[in-house]
Amino acid sequence: MNINDRVYVKTDGEERREGTILLIEPFNEGIMYLIALPDYPEGIWFFNEKEGDEGIFVTPVER
Repeated sequence: MNINDRVYVKTDGEERREGTILLIEPFNEGIMYLIALPDYPEGIWFFNEKEGDEGIFVTPVER
């Protein structure tokens, strides 16, 4: 995934929400994505762990 890509994010108690990647920060354990959502246009950080589906919170929008 790249900056400006449309993605879905998984949040507590809600269906997946669509947003846009603003920044990407790699870490040893995975990748942090700053995602702009309609409610939060400045962005919110979401973390994707390298291993395990339960740690994946950001997925690409299929086109």
